[in-house]
Amino acid sequence: MVRKETAMRLPPQHQALEVKIPSFFRCPISLDVMRSPVSLCTGVTYDRASIQRWLDSGNTTCPATMLPLRSTDLVPNLTLRSLIAHWAASAASCSPTATDNSSATRTSSPASLVRQVASAGVDPSPALRELAAYLSDDDVDDFEKNALLGAGRAAETVASVLRRRPEETGVEGVEAATRVLAKILASDGIDDANKKRVATGLTADAAASAASLARVMRRGSGGLEARVDAARLAELLLANAADEAAKAAVAESSELLAELVRLVGTVDEKGALERNAVDAGLSCLAAAICVCGGSRRAWARGEMVRLGAVQAAVRALRAATTEPGASAKALRVLESAVGCAEGRAALCGDAEEAIPAVVGRMMKSGRDGAEAAVAVLWAVCHRYRDRRAADAAAAAEGGLTRLLLLMQSGCSPAARQMALELLKIYRVNAKSCLAGYDSKTTHIMPF
Repeated sequence: MVRKETAMRLPPQHQALEVKIPSFFRCPISLDVMRSPVSLCTGVTYDRASIQRWLDSGNTTCPATMLPLRSTDLVPNLTLRSLIAHWAASAASCSPTATDNSSATRTSSPASLVRQVASAGVDPSPALRELAAYLSDDDVDDFEKNALLGAGRAAETVASVLRRRPEETGVEGVEAATRVLAKILASDGIDDANKKRVATGLTADAAASAASLARVMRRGSGGLEARVDAARLAELLLANAADEAAKAAVAESSELLAELVRLVGTVDEKGALERNAVDAGLSCLAAAICVCGGSRRAWARGEMVRLGAVQAAVRALRAATTEPGASAKALRVLESAVGCAEGRAALCGDAEEAIPAVVGRMMKSGRDGAEAAVAVLWAVCHRYRDRRAADAAAAAEGGLTRLLLLMQSGCSPAARQMALELLKIYRVNAKSCLAGYDSKTTHIMPF
């Protein structure tokens, strides 16, 4: 089949090239050369930015074929991306004008910026800010970025800034490094192998990295975005630490735990909980509990409770803006907290508010969230028989119906058994079964 070639408007880095562009290099929506080609389930490839805007506008069809989409997953078309990159590189090599214009716009080459960051006794902040701008530049080819991170070892070099002593690098430099690492992890065009280099660099000294991330969250000037980035990196650190001792060094950092709890309570200008902050904080807190074992887990759990994690998780459950994923993480935090006496006391001390919040989110947080909610209720109401919690659970609207729905939803055997034991705290009558949970079905009572 013969491919038609069309003269097209090129991205800024190739505007000086007067070449013919193969038609399959262009996005069907924007008609520009694709920077990050991705394919829909229909098999048609688009530029990621263009098709994402199409989907975000509420469209549920393929723009080219107008067929309904069974899935909105975007699969990177690596073969086409490689062809475009090789075509652009060969075309650029034939145009010294374009090469000169591209290099003239940079004050320093990316490689020299990496060397500046690695230099001892030099403030890395200016170089790191330029690196962040370079990685954020859509006009820079992803292959160039990946080459810098891979062969140029930029990821490991930037991560090493977080391992420096506070007297060597101020909080401004650590915050700038955090921003660069977060951009690497968030970029769709960066290869997974290069993203793993970020984890490798952080885990080389997990305790020092955790301390630096806590500094960014406590004293950084980058606002909420920097704090969320630091929390995401802390979660990555927990997931990739080499051994139990390294993981414990992060999970047992009181400074980091305190900042994570504070992050969960961040509100926006309208006074509502900030979604990204809630999700990042709860996700990292849940990870911190999971990585510890034995006495280390008990210590981390008690420290979180002391710092206010129970109250923060309950506030997140009660907030209307909290998404299902964040609710599930809040319930997992509570599930761990009620494993110690201090956690149960914190939850049951405000049972009239906390227990209905747990019941209300039981069927709105996915399977993991639902089973965590049952575990929380079972611990305080059945195993430890707190009267305040049992009364609040019995009075919670729709509690019985939610437990019955959970048992019919294919939950784990352990969750089913806990739900059965919790049913004893309810008075089974027509009113409690029919009221409180609108499942859009007709209930036929057997008595």
